[in-house]
Amino acid sequence: MFPTEQLKGLETPFYYYDIDVLRATLKEVCEQSKKYNFHVHYAVKANANKRLLSEILEAGLGVDCVSGNEVQCALDNDFESESIVFAGVGKADWEIRLALKAGIRCFNVESLPEAEVINEIAGEMGKVATIAIRINPNVDAHTHKYITTGLEENKFGIGLTELESVVDAIVKLPNLALKGIHFHIGSQITDMGAFQALCTRINELQRWFEERKIRLEIVNVGGGLGVDYEHPDKHAIPTFEEYFRVFHKFLELRDGQEVHFELGRAIVAQCGSLVTKVLYVKEGRKKKFAIVDAGMNDLIRPALYHAYHKIENITSAEATEQYDVVGPVCESSDCFGQAVVLPKTQRGDLIAIRTAGAYGEIMASHYNLRKFAPSVYSKN
Repeated sequence: MFPTEQLKGLETPFYYYDIDVLRATLKEVCEQSKKYNFHVHYAVKANANKRLLSEILEAGLGVDCVSGNEVQCALDNDFESESIVFAGVGKADWEIRLALKAGIRCFNVESLPEAEVINEIAGEMGKVATIAIRINPNVDAHTHKYITTGLEENKFGIGLTELESVVDAIVKLPNLALKGIHFHIGSQITDMGAFQALCTRINELQRWFEERKIRLEIVNVGGGLGVDYEHPDKHAIPTFEEYFRVFHKFLELRDGQEVHFELGRAIVAQCGSLVTKVLYVKEGRKKKFAIVDAGMNDLIRPALYHAYHKIENITSAEATEQYDVVGPVCESSDCFGQAVVLPKTQRGDLIAIRTAGAYGEIMASHYNLRKFAPSVYSKN
């Protein structure tokens, strides 16, 4: 996995991207989705690294954006405007104007006030905006509460109880073309039953729209497919075959309907690692600390979600000991893992924090005035 000798001379910390893993993942997602003529958009919020985006573009994926700057990033990286969908509960006026000017494929609209603003701006610009209504289906994704998005208490989408009044108002807005429905129930979902439950709810809603003589061209089911954080080498590529098969089997589609997906983590997570160097091994009264030069500013998921990442010492092969692997940031939550079993670790050893390709580099900050870590790519 890691060309250790090549990496030893580099300044740490850095994000290491295995391009072969990314290409293999893209090949699989494309092959499995094309079986059913599904449309896949890459969720830029997972990682906007320019090299990774170039590989994703070459594979032929579209783009899912949740901000105006992400829309601009997609355009700057040569993605066709027709391949861009734009979601988000708080689209600012300038973001809406940017997307309308670019001629994106679809706005995923999350409230009636948002629809009214898009309608007004589109009218001023002499355009008609294609929209899909994001519906909150009240489906439990069985994942962490911070990354669950499809329950009634979440801020996302239009609730089932208000759907009728919202749709009645939207179809009267002259500068909007209602073309689809959109869903996203959460992230890091490994229970395929959650996606089957989503299909059941979509089928019910399809019938509801038909009763109102509203024809839908787009059914956007979002993303959320999880990855294996515990076994990043054994399961480097997620179960795309099973994932797409669920939607093919359980969705009741009408003639001419397109099914769209918005996958982020599943595409880029396993190709990336955060590589850091051990500064000190500190002998505490109750435990040993391996203090590394990467911090929560470089990978915030463990501090934010108590998320697990596999941690490996890639330069030592001695007998194992237990360490709390911690960073230098002035916060007690700056901890990548507790009681981690590693080869006997010492100053200068390289540590790889795996499955960091999603929500690692993209969520980095300058906290403690630390500089952003660079990116390093495999040789191919």
